[in-house]
Amino acid sequence: MGKRSRQRARTDGGGALPPLTAPSCEYRSPEGDAVLELRGALTPATRREYAAVLHDQARSTEDTWQRAVEFLFERLAVRWDIDGVATEGQHELLGRYRMASQAQRRFVREALREHLVEHFPEVEAP
Repeated sequence: MGKRSRQRARTDGGGALPPLTAPSCEYRSPEGDAVLELRGALTPATRREYAAVLHDQARSTEDTWQRAVEFLFERLAVRWDIDGVATEGQHELLGRYRMASQAQRRFVREALREHLVEHFPEVEAP
């Protein structure tokens, strides 16, 4: 079989495996106006990087804590639906988080903590 035939076989369903996707979970705000979808997988490298961010001695405790929450949100958030307006994509989600109200940020922190306890019990919550 020639090289072109092998490439065609991979792209037209000729035995190619579907792309892997991590399972996700949805968390609803207590008011019911927001739904946050979080990814159910963290690579070992991401876990190590998160631990380094969480225990960064070069920053103040408050800065470290804020950066750790943002880091987890950036890595785990898949979709955030607020009042029927969905935000997807890592860049857009991070921008939306940075513009969020205190109540929305509190909801995100609580959802992240719950998600870590349920799916990643060995990972320290911020």
